[in-house]
Amino acid sequence: MATTTVLRRSKALSVSPLKASATIGASLAFMGLDRAMPLMHGAQGCTAFGKVFFVRHFREPIPLQTTAMDQISSVMGADENIVEALHAVCSKHKPSLIGLPTTGLAETQGADIRGAVRQFRERYPEFDGIAVVPVNTPDFSGCFESGFAAAVRELIEVLVPETRAKRPAIPRRRGRVNVLAGPALTVGDLETLEELIESFGLTPVIVPDLADSLDGHLTEDEFNPLTYGGATVAEIATLGDSDATLVVGRSLERAADLLQEKTGVPEYRFDYLLGLEAVDALVYCLHRISGREVPKKLERQRSQLQDAMVDTHFMIGQTRVAIAADPDLLLGFSQCLTQMGAEVVAAVAPAAGPALASVPVDRVQIGDLEDLEKAARERRAELLFGNSHAVDSAERLGLPIVRAGFPQYDLIGGYQRTFIGYRGTRQLLFDLANLLAEQRAHAIPPYRSIYSQKRDNLTPEGNLHGHIPVVAVDAP
Repeated sequence: MATTTVLRRSKALSVSPLKASATIGASLAFMGLDRAMPLMHGAQGCTAFGKVFFVRHFREPIPLQTTAMDQISSVMGADENIVEALHAVCSKHKPSLIGLPTTGLAETQGADIRGAVRQFRERYPEFDGIAVVPVNTPDFSGCFESGFAAAVRELIEVLVPETRAKRPAIPRRRGRVNVLAGPALTVGDLETLEELIESFGLTPVIVPDLADSLDGHLTEDEFNPLTYGGATVAEIATLGDSDATLVVGRSLERAADLLQEKTGVPEYRFDYLLGLEAVDALVYCLHRISGREVPKKLERQRSQLQDAMVDTHFMIGQTRVAIAADPDLLLGFSQCLTQMGAEVVAAVAPAAGPALASVPVDRVQIGDLEDLEKAARERRAELLFGNSHAVDSAERLGLPIVRAGFPQYDLIGGYQRTFIGYRGTRQLLFDLANLLAEQRAHAIPPYRSIYSQKRDNLTPEGNLHGHIPVVAVDAP
């Protein structure tokens, strides 16, 4: 297939915006670490806005702090806000790590967050044991996916030491596998991925591990101001001791390059683990890393997926689909759907990303939900993929919608939905087939004879309604 054409934005504003900001994406990445605290450098409103999305999506208390820039610090400089905010969080909560993403306000003001962190270290050396990870994530650039990826790269930059030179020529098998998990993976996806890796006798270290911190479990603590669960700082510092690294999502390419450069750990890269071919590639990779045979339960699940593909291809095949999502998720869904015979007729992403060049469509629009609605209407789409922002678009178009991506605030448990793996793909196919069956997308309309109307209008005596029967009378 020819290279996908990526169409840049042509409007001066967003109508029915699709994207979530890079700041929110970076903050979520930091929440996948144990005893961590994201600290947004910006105004209080910026943090409150992001927190609303997180709470509505996960239905959980969300640890999130702000440097509380005001009018004066926005003009005169806000480095002191950073130093004092770091001091307050460290002294009060004693986290293992503080993530420091910027907002559009701070970036416009020209904040030097790394310089401010150095000032904090000089002024308060007693907190040198608490890691601080600064990352530039302006609201006006990139999207949720790019901010998440930038935070993962900075985590590796700050926490992972150089161990490549010390790595033995013949690596020792430790049975441990690093997983750089992209933002397209849900909490349910991460749990499934962890179980799949463990079925080969391997121990995964997932970075960031949202399945351990935001999976919706109750704890014994009445209140915890920090994240509860996730990858630890110590685990990230020893990523160089693993047998292999799995990278899920093209948005993490720069983070994967840095980890490879620092540690020399063999790596295997995947787009999105949805569909028979993608899951087969992962299973074969784990078979090679572990040296173990594929578990019988996975062979059974693969056979079940194949049967589901046979059962649903009549309904899914030739379906015209519109997708609005961040690049990694857009690529994963479009690949799976086209392999099932569907046609992606409209594809919209909020910002550019490495995955867009491989999306199996003729063009991808960088834009908003207004662009999606226009393209879906013009190209007669029959099904829509998108986050909760796209629900109103689906209603206006009169189309069924599959909710995917961030945020999902109009239903409970969306964050736990599993798409990847043999079982996740199978369930998705069933859901799509049922949605299309309800819409009678491919039903052949019943044939109605032109004579049936006349027959329906006959009275029991055989006369047409509204007509007086003519009775012949003999003359006297």
